[in-house]
Amino acid sequence: QVELVESGGGLVQAGGSLRLSCAASGSILSINVMGWYRQAPGKQREMVAIISSGGSTNYADSAKGRFTISRDNFKNTVYLQMNSLKPEDTAVYFCRADVIVFGGVSPGHYWGQGTQVTVSS
Repeated sequence: QVELVESGGGLVQAGGSLRLSCAASGSILSINVMGWYRQAPGKQREMVAIISSGGSTNYADSAKGRFTISRDNFKNTVYLQMNSLKPEDTAVYFCRADVIVFGGVSPGHYWGQGTQVTVSS
């Protein structure tokens, strides 16, 4: 019913920047919170940044001051601008959206397929 498609990952040198995008499509009535998570090899998936439909944001300590999350509610798209990237930012980045579908009442949690971000030293 709902699909999330991420784009924008890749290989970048330390200190560089990348911008991730995630577009949601399908039988969408509304989207509450959207966010970015990441999972490095051998580690658990962790929250990077989340944003409410009203624009309130929350960041992991590791992302504060370097990453900026934003969204376009008309396009059902969330972005993550990542600056001053470090090798420890290397991970698969996943988009997540809490979506209320047509005919639904409570939001369901949907995930994208992930996009690889690799930061070389």
